[in-house]
Amino acid sequence: MNLPNSLTLVRIFLVPPLVVVLLTRVRDFELWGVLILLGAAVTDWLDGYFARRRQQITPLGVLLDPIADKLLISAAFIALVELGLAPAWMVVIVVGRELAVQGLRTIATAEGFAVAVSDLGKVKMVLQVCAASLLLLASRFPDLHLVGTVALWLVVFFALVSAVRYFAEFWRTLGRRSKQRPGPLMILRPQKKEDVAAQ
Repeated sequence: MNLPNSLTLVRIFLVPPLVVVLLTRVRDFELWGVLILLGAAVTDWLDGYFARRRQQITPLGVLLDPIADKLLISAAFIALVELGLAPAWMVVIVVGRELAVQGLRTIATAEGFAVAVSDLGKVKMVLQVCAASLLLLASRFPDLHLVGTVALWLVVFFALVSAVRYFAEFWRTLGRRSKQRPGPLMILRPQKKEDVAAQ
């Protein structure tokens, strides 16, 4: 297994410790939670960097990378609800969007094409990590609560807007494909490793 894929697996392996730290409320759980989130964000950037630099973009990496991100983000936000740091309805939107887009990508692959990633997806991923980190820190530093809440609202906004764009692109492409002769996998535009990770 190459280095980029190993880093992706590290991100997946960080999910259980994140859940345990947050839900058991160990000493300084807020700080530990933020450190794990930031560490995961760093591995996300590094695996994309090394995959491009070493030309080690593999089908396994393309499959695992978005799954790792969605597992981590979903676990973090569900834990925030349990801790009383985020409204359940907002987290349902965020997590539901992640599951819906992942399902959409699976269907698109089965149909023989891939949905292009928008810049909104990249912005959303950064906002998710920032919002989760700020909300955790707000439990220790109340002055950060307003900033964390604003960040969470932005996460919900970008989640909804990007989901609409993904589904619109999916149906447009599916409509075009239905009028064409079935062929090999069609990529709407070249995808970079960091593009896939940001979905």
